Amino acid sequence: MFTPMQTLRTPEDRFANIPEFPYAPRYCEVPDDDGGTLRVAWVQDGPDDGDPVLMLHGEPSWSFLYRKMIPILAEAGYRVVCPDLVGFGRSDKPTRREDHTYARHVEWMRSCVFDVLDLQNVTLVGQDWGGLIGLRLAAEHPKRFSRIVVANTGLPTGDIPMPEIWWKFREAIQNTPTLDIGRFVESGCRRPMSDAVRAAYDAPFPDDTYCVAPRAMPGLIPTTPDDPAAPANRSAWAKLCESPTPMLVAFSDGDPITGGMAPIFQSQMRGAQGIDHPVIRDAGHFLQEDAGEELAGHIVEFLRS
Repeated sequence: MFTPMQTLRTPEDRFANIPEFPYAPRYCEVPDDDGGTLRVAWVQDGPDDGDPVLMLHGEPSWSFLYRKMIPILAEAGYRVVCPDLVGFGRSDKPTRREDHTYARHVEWMRSCVFDVLDLQNVTLVGQDWGGLIGLRLAAEHPKRFSRIVVANTGLPTGDIPMPEIWWKFREAIQNTPTLDIGRFVESGCRRPMSDAVRAAYDAPFPDDTYCVAPRAMPGLIPTTPDDPAAPANRSAWAKLCESPTPMLVAFSDGDPITGGMAPIFQSQMRGAQGIDHPVIRDAGHFLQEDAGEELAGHIVEFLRS
C-alpha cells in the first residue's frame, strides 16, 4: 500500500530569538519524488541583480551557520542565497529515514535553486554536505556556475576509506538516544560558543522526532565502491577534475574529518591551478562558525580576482 511521505515543519516561534540573524525566510515548494511536495526555506541578502553566491550548509547545521558571512558578501555587491537543506532549518523534515537518499537531496536542492530561483552565473560555497550536494550540481549543470569554493568538504565515491573519526561521528549521531544538535556543532568548532548560539542550532529540532535527517545523512555517504550514490559521484568528480571553472580551496587547519581533501582538490582540480588557496587558522570543521568573517573575506577576494 502506498504511503505518501510524512513530514514535520518546525513551528515558527522556535526561531523567534535567533541571534545575529535578521533575515526573513522565503519559501518555495519542490516535488518530493513521492507524489507530493516539500517546503524549502532560504534567506538572502544583497542586491537582487548581483551575481548569486549560493552558500550550502551541511550536517547538522542550517543557514544560520553563514550569518557572519552573509553581510560581508552582500556588502561587496553579491546576491547571497542560503537555503536550508530538506530536513534542516526551516525546511520540511521527512520523518522516515528511508525517505532520505543522496539523489533526492541533490534533486531537492536543484529544484529550489534552478527551477524556482533560476540562479545563473553562480558561485557555489559548499561545506560538509553543502559540498557533497553542491559539487554534484556544479558537475551536472556546469553552465550555471562561474566559480566554486570548497571549504571542509569532499565528494566521496566509496573508493577511499573514510577516516576513523568519521565512523565514530556516524556511530554517535545515528545511535545517541537523544540528539543535542547544538553540542554536536560546538564539538566541531575550535572557538567558544555562547548559549544563545548553541540554542540557535537547536532551534529547528524541538524534539528527536524532527532529527531524522541529521541521523540519516551520515548513512548516505558512499563508503563502498558499490554504494548507490558512488557512480554519480565518480562521474561528477571526473567532470570537475577537467572543468575550467575556477575553484578556491579554503579549508581550516583543524578539521580531522575532511582536512585530507584540501591537497587533493588543489592538485587534481583543473580549476584550482594557479590560485592562492588560504588556510583558515584556529578553526574546526565548522569554519563558518569559527572564522566566518575571514572566510568571507577570502571569497570576496577570489570573486574580484
